[in-house]
Amino acid sequence: MGFRAQLPAVGAVAAGGALGATLRHAATLVWPTPAGAFPWTVLTVNATGCAALGVLMVLATETFGAPHPLLRPFLGTGVCGGFTTFSTYALDTQRLLAAGDAARGLLYLAATALLALAAVWAAVATTRAAVRYGAREPQE
Repeated sequence: MGFRAQLPAVGAVAAGGALGATLRHAATLVWPTPAGAFPWTVLTVNATGCAALGVLMVLATETFGAPHPLLRPFLGTGVCGGFTTFSTYALDTQRLLAAGDAARGLLYLAATALLALAAVWAAVATTRAAVRYGAREPQE
């Protein structure tokens, strides 16, 4: 597939990424993390983004048949990818460790990874259950 054929997907990712990054920035404005404090906002953003990605993947791949080819690049890679942030997670971990707060730094390091995995797992399981429940025929 040539470069020109890839442009719609690149545009969808870019537009979704701009939206996701804007939403993340808005979260940090609404819920700022003071210097040296535990980075609850980024932890919450990353877990929420993972949960959203879990819901999206179930709906896009198991529920609605063949989605529009730009849906997953826009919402998955773009919005969810722009909303979540590995770089800030790594920087926040480094800052906590560099400040001599090894316990909170390591807690944050582990908690983010575990919470993100738990969020995507729970979102996938819950969405699948909701889809199955909604697909049942009404009882008379």
